Amino acid sequence: MGPDMTDDTERRTQTTQLYERLRTSILTLELLPGQSLAERGLETRFEASRTPVRAALVRLEAEGLVRRDGRSFAVAPIDLGEIGQLAEYREAVETAAVRLAVQRASDDDLDALADELTSMAEANAAGDSMRAGDSVQAGGDFHSRLAQLAGNPFFSTAVASSLRRLERTRWLEASSADSREHARDEHLRILAAVRARDADLAAALIAEHIRGTHERLREALSSDEWRRAHAVP
Repeated sequence: MGPDMTDDTERRTQTTQLYERLRTSILTLELLPGQSLAERGLETRFEASRTPVRAALVRLEAEGLVRRDGRSFAVAPIDLGEIGQLAEYREAVETAAVRLAVQRASDDDLDALADELTSMAEANAAGDSMRAGDSVQAGGDFHSRLAQLAGNPFFSTAVASSLRRLERTRWLEASSADSREHARDEHLRILAAVRARDADLAAALIAEHIRGTHERLREALSSDEWRRAHAVP
């Protein structure tokens, strides 16, 4: 391997590592909405060169987690309007997808998904508490798997994209143990309706789940106390 290829590989590795560290800091609100992300400051903080820093920021910009602020970047604000629009979009997509999953998913696929949900519930009951990040991942996996079982890749792509866009607010939702348990219970009810091949009930339950999650987030993010603490405009 020549020196140019080695340098390219090192830059890609550094970019990925920096992207993951910045992304986690934003999702967990270590970096607050509106906080400046000066490239030179990030180079010093993460001991990285300019090219990987810029590449990581551009990647985060594409996910809606940072935005350009003049010639620099800043952590994107939490946009309540966008969150509402994504909830509407998810409801339209996921209710349609779950109706197809009722028709097309095999019993083996549904049994496997049920086993995953049951394992998580049993681990939680045994005291092996799930962290917020693990809960976000597990919840996203459930919704993505259901969309995949519709047998139409456009549905699974749409669901994955919208969940990615909502990931910061999904972390906030998952920070509460009660919220995590509530979400698991609703996932189990949705899956039970799919396994019973009841398309109307499955669609109604997933719509209720999406609306309920959105309403809890909207109320929390609209509170004056939360906005003052987290600099939401």
